[in-house]
Amino acid sequence: MDCSESKQSRIIEMAWEDRTPFEAIEQLYGLNESQVIVLMRRNLKPSSFKLWRRRMNGRVTKHKKLRHPDIDRGYCPTQYKR
Repeated sequence: MDCSESKQSRIIEMAWEDRTPFEAIEQLYGLNESQVIVLMRRNLKPSSFKLWRRRMNGRVTKHKKLRHPDIDRGYCPTQYKR
């Protein structure tokens, strides 16, 4: 993956977020789920990567197709308060 450190940091942050689907990462940064997994494996400690994989395994909120149709956003409306 060839992107800036700040972009990598944001992708990692989005990957850890429970409600941010992989499709949102792909739309913003052009990385599909398997590429995000590779990025995470390269940038996290092995124990952190295993923890992340366990956390993401089967989580319906990480895939738009598995979400309830009424959910059309990737974050809580109050998450980005100004």
